[in-house]
Amino acid sequence: MIFDCDGVLVDSLSIACGVLAQMLTDEGLPMTLMEARRDYQELLLAEVVTRVEAKLGRTLPPDWLDRYERGRADAFRRELRAVPGAAQATRRIKAAGIEVCVASQGKLSKTSLSLALTGLDGLFPEAVRFSAYSVAKGKPAPDLFLHAAASMGIEPAGCIVVEDTPSGVTAAVAANMRVLGYAADSDEQALRDAGATAILRSLDELPKLACADGRV
Repeated sequence: MIFDCDGVLVDSLSIACGVLAQMLTDEGLPMTLMEARRDYQELLLAEVVTRVEAKLGRTLPPDWLDRYERGRADAFRRELRAVPGAAQATRRIKAAGIEVCVASQGKLSKTSLSLALTGLDGLFPEAVRFSAYSVAKGKPAPDLFLHAAASMGIEPAGCIVVEDTPSGVTAAVAANMRVLGYAADSDEQALRDAGATAILRSLDELPKLACADGRV
């Protein structure tokens, strides 16, 4: 089972996008939390910078990205929590003999910090953490999920992905993996339209859904 990190294992999206919204507002691009989530949530940081600079009509300061990552990390240390049920569901999945890993659009350093701050690092050791920064293309391309499956020694068709964004679902479908859409804080219909085979609104539902079609 391949877990996305942000929004699935850790409740980080509003924190990260809140920092982003404030920093963009400070740069002269007024931005609300909801607008930041709508426009930038699913992007790699380099893509965020490119789009922001196009809107501003100028380049951001050379240290802007470093300051954003530091500000986000500081906010995580103050506020970050695990998604309710994440640890319990993961333990039940592992107890059933199913291998788990995490595949995130973010850098490995960000994933490591998030897992450590929420106490999930013991369930996802370094060897089973994968990042879009390690492949040619991030989500919605399938590269990250294919990389994770290959690293785990599992055929794509034998993998289940838990995702909360349409781009993540699209990537998993393109990788020929079954996808469970986590819709506690996401658009359920958008996840279905992207190809999620089932929707869960709580991670407590995950162990049952994971085995629903007998593929694991």
